Amino acid sequence: MNLKIAVLAGDGIGPEVTNEALNVLNAVAKHGGHSFTYTDLLIGGVAIDAEGTPLPQATIDGTLAADAALLGAVGHNKFNSFPPSQRPEAGLLKIRSVLGGFANLRPSVAYKPLADNSALRPEITEGVDIMFVRELLGGLYFGEPRWWNREEKLAHNTMVYSEAEVERVARIAFKLAQGRKKKVTSVDKANVLEVSQLWRYVVDQVAKDFPDVTLEHQLVDSMAIHLMNRPKDFDVVLTENLFGDILSDEAGVITGSLGMLPSATLGGKVNLYEPVHGSAPDIAGKGIANPIGAILTAAMVLRHSAGLEKEAKAVEVAVAEVLAAGYRTADIARGDIAGQKKVSTGEMGKAVLDAIQL
Repeated sequence: MNLKIAVLAGDGIGPEVTNEALNVLNAVAKHGGHSFTYTDLLIGGVAIDAEGTPLPQATIDGTLAADAALLGAVGHNKFNSFPPSQRPEAGLLKIRSVLGGFANLRPSVAYKPLADNSALRPEITEGVDIMFVRELLGGLYFGEPRWWNREEKLAHNTMVYSEAEVERVARIAFKLAQGRKKKVTSVDKANVLEVSQLWRYVVDQVAKDFPDVTLEHQLVDSMAIHLMNRPKDFDVVLTENLFGDILSDEAGVITGSLGMLPSATLGGKVNLYEPVHGSAPDIAGKGIANPIGAILTAAMVLRHSAGLEKEAKAVEVAVAEVLAAGYRTADIARGDIAGQKKVSTGEMGKAVLDAIQL
């Protein structure tokens, strides 16, 4: 297996956690005799500092020439006063648009030993395994027109979806559900928004092609409540862009931390992989960031771009074993639980690396 990977480590803790993900990919490549080659590219705040833009053309070209793209995180507080189009996050939105990936897969798994680390009761979180399928190229994040008129003290964003956009991401969700518990929960705000009414109509039509999958609809506000009260009731959760962003981040409560969550964006020219968490510039360079989200993202690279399912599963099993052994970075550590081993970013990464059985 030969795989060219564009590495967009980005800002804050991005380079730290990405390094641990690369160590895992290198170990898999070495063991299996695979060839993984990497190209380091700039995005976000570091790109603004170096090139004056959050997404240089060289990054676009280099990513399009790769077989997969691994991103760390973007964003820094020093750019908060910049217009949205010039902030680090604009680079992330643009690379998503350029690559064309429309289906963002965000698994949220509650590892058994972490049940006590969640703010929720263990009996609520234990055994939770949810796959969020977030539409990534439509909705308020990309709809036009969009503007902010400071003089008139007005701002405007546009939520737009076509039937084709909804259908293609819905089919991804239903196909995934067929290999899981055969249930899709579609989230919308159809009692208020015409766009959500279209969303619900199209999802209902797609469901007819998947008679073995149960479909339910949830309004986004009630879903936010149910996700905390009864998360075990959900399997594949299908959402538009904004709702998916919010709900999948909320799922960090179930896992104990946003640092536990990976993601993969599929359906475009090049698959884009990134942990769900942000750049966390306040802890950058301190060696305390949680690399699990990035490592699990590397497992998704192995599964979806390299076609190495066995190896991807081995990484995920290693993560579970390390957590069961009590290893904890600062975000998932709790002082009142015996047997915990509080470790640094690098120590957590090495523990997972050592636990991988190939």
